[in-house]
Amino acid sequence: MSPKDVILNRYNDGVPSVLRKATVYTDLHFYRKSDVLVQLTKTFCERFLPRYGDRTVDQMVQAARSIKQNIAEGLTDGQTSLEVEIKLLGIARGSNQELLEDYMDYIKQHNLVEWATGNKTRFDSLRTFCKEHSDESDYRPFYGRWNNEEMANVAICLCHMVDRAMKSFLEKRDREFVEQGGIRERMTAARLDHRGTQKQIIEQQQAEINTLKAQIASLKQELEALKATQK
Repeated sequence: MSPKDVILNRYNDGVPSVLRKATVYTDLHFYRKSDVLVQLTKTFCERFLPRYGDRTVDQMVQAARSIKQNIAEGLTDGQTSLEVEIKLLGIARGSNQELLEDYMDYIKQHNLVEWATGNKTRFDSLRTFCKEHSDESDYRPFYGRWNNEEMANVAICLCHMVDRAMKSFLEKRDREFVEQGGIRERMTAARLDHRGTQKQIIEQQQAEINTLKAQIASLKQELEALKATQK
């Protein structure tokens, strides 16, 4: 890959930047859904799991938190390092899978119905709701009303949606890394671009100086000719 192939952002004065365009992660649906998973999981554990003597509580809450925090950190750090962004989003996806497994285990251990396979009508309605709602405030009114089966199925549905969205996002980032490179390639491209711009400026200034010199020489000749005619 040639440095010329790297797409660079620029400051207002035209100087190239090694920083990638910032991603507003709070606008991303999978980040917002991960925020729902954090709050929903905390409430689920408080209502349906023992407060003491069960490590599952800490594991589920930490897994849910890891999804959200690694998305935020990854997309923030991604402005300087695409490699770090990809790594942290991969960790977030792994935590999401861990949380999904915990909810699936709970469903099995308590002989509850997983709606995706056992209640198509309720699952279709749930999937539509989760698809259309990404903000935690949309789910909050139901935290105290849903039973354990309802709450677990909501979390399972959200985990699947977050996973699919992150997988698609990671594929785009992976392609960008292959085509554009990482911070080292951007730094090299920015320096070469800046040097090339400086060289162009110097060449342009030199051309302008040469033009002025030629104009001055021409004026001197005209002045000498004028003096000769006045003698």
